Amino acid sequence: MRARIPEIHQVYGVDFSGARLSGLTAWLAVTQVDQPAEGDAPILPRLRLLELDPLGTLAGNDDRDAVNRYLVASVRGCERALWGFDFPFGLPVELGLGRWKEQLAHVAEFVGQAQDYGRLLVRRSREVNGSLHIRRLTDREAKTPFDCYHYRIIHQTFYGMRDILCPLSRDVRVCVLPFQFARITSSKASPRSLVVEACPSSTLKRLSLPHRLYKQSGGKPPTESHREVRREILAGLNRLVEISPRHRRTILANPGGDALDAVLAAVGVWNSIVTDEHDAIARHGRYPLEGRVYA
Repeated sequence: MRARIPEIHQVYGVDFSGARLSGLTAWLAVTQVDQPAEGDAPILPRLRLLELDPLGTLAGNDDRDAVNRYLVASVRGCERALWGFDFPFGLPVELGLGRWKEQLAHVAEFVGQAQDYGRLLVRRSREVNGSLHIRRLTDREAKTPFDCYHYRIIHQTFYGMRDILCPLSRDVRVCVLPFQFARITSSKASPRSLVVEACPSSTLKRLSLPHRLYKQSGGKPPTESHREVRREILAGLNRLVEISPRHRRTILANPGGDALDAVLAAVGVWNSIVTDEHDAIARHGRYPLEGRVYA
């Protein structure tokens, strides 16, 4: 028998950034779950995009600390919500850093910057495995672009685990999956928000949609080639999420593709949370220790 996930009314997708001025490139997509007519319910109810904004605008400040505080407060203030954050939630079992709670403590207690923490993990990887990097099982299964402490992702991992997951993990109103699955089944806890790891690239691969050549670099306007790939992706998403013409224009004009990634984060985690066997995930030998991509 499949475990029952709390009823979800809204799904939030966060294209997370670990940059110092993360508010400039991090985006939030807010979607609503369409309620179909009784007797006509599809396996995966369609989402409707309500809001799509840069997080710096929402937080009133582009500074990373301000943006992350805004995100934590927003998750805590929601009800019947599912949040998908695009950063690794845990570290490989092979590193020997203990269970997830101990991993969070390891990150929180580290004195230094994100790149310093990444170098520490590389040294540890060499010692325990003879390699520079180790991919989690979920990274291999979901075909994520990088391992969770690659130099191109370590800022997201470090600040996401330290500034987002550490405070949320201590809040009984929030359930971070798959680590805190017991909060769903416990009679003493009634979480109002579920928080899971997203990966837009993995979602595109699962949907057999283009996962390259839609991002522009350096803050430059996207070329017609970038926009054409985005149009193809939007066409593929049409059956899963309703997007207004205004939001389509935002997605097509956004330089880095971050607005589209926020929408993909919401779509990916919604599909996964509806269709996954959550009790099997909770019993898995690795997922509750190192995390799982919901894409």
